[in-house]
Amino acid sequence: MDNNDIMKKLRVALQLKNTDIIAILKLVGFNITESELGAIFRAEDHPNYKPCGDQLLRNFLNGLIIEKRGPIEPKSIPVKKILR
Repeated sequence: MDNNDIMKKLRVALQLKNTDIIAILKLVGFNITESELGAIFRAEDHPNYKPCGDQLLRNFLNGLIIEKRGPIEPKSIPVKKILR
């Protein structure tokens, strides 16, 4: 199973439209046009087919986490007190 198959399955399972996927990608600062995204969902033998790279899939999954859970808040590191 390649990245294109994973994207297709996630789109169907989560009932996402192309505009939803573009919005999710924008949450992590990744811009893609609707035609570029459509090329990823085409059949491999189609002349406009484009393989889905690792960077696109990684950014989509990170954006999906933000979409579902909300943004990650930075953790504060406690300062140790020296007792002497």
